[in-house]
Amino acid sequence: MARRSDIQRVSILGNLIVVLFFTIGFWIIGLVKFDAVIPDATENNGIETQAIVVLTGGSGRLDEGLDLLVKDPKTFLFVSGVYKGNEVRHLLKLSKQRPYALGGRIAIGNAENTRENALETAAWVIKNKIKSLRLVTAAYHMPRSLLEFENVLPDALIIPHPIFPKHVKQARWWAYPGTASIVISEYNKLLLAWVRQKIEPIIEKLGISDPLIKRSWGKG
Repeated sequence: MARRSDIQRVSILGNLIVVLFFTIGFWIIGLVKFDAVIPDATENNGIETQAIVVLTGGSGRLDEGLDLLVKDPKTFLFVSGVYKGNEVRHLLKLSKQRPYALGGRIAIGNAENTRENALETAAWVIKNKIKSLRLVTAAYHMPRSLLEFENVLPDALIIPHPIFPKHVKQARWWAYPGTASIVISEYNKLLLAWVRQKIEPIIEKLGISDPLIKRSWGKG
């Protein structure tokens, strides 16, 4: 009996190792695919949009959004993720713009993560009857941002407008520990966001509304 029990334990351990290797293999394949969809250039496709949406949290995003706003007098700017208390006048002062010329075309939010960025932008878009927007965020952050935005704004035209922070070495990112950490972390967050979007309808049908669960899903 002892020998049979040992054989069963070895068999279970062997199966767990196989599952682990398959999981790691799929994770690596997904990482390679994620690397392939990170934009490597900002394409000037000439498509006009009604709004520019900037997701704060990285260098250069706000400046790029303001530059786009200045170039197109018919568009509006929504800055998502600005901390409470930061007003448009202050933001424009930091970016060396003139508030009297642009202030009336800018709105700000206070989201704390990418999911909240999408939700508060969706509320603003619906309120202002926006049909198209240009999304400004870091290139490595763009795939997850598009996943979240397209989930809550399925009927809107969303044009990605990536920027490329100098501290992120996108070419051969795996050779730079700092950039590798950013890319891998972003990939893992993308996986969690994808799983959350698949599970949320099931959770809602079951009537589960635990705030702790919602907070844990919303991080990142």
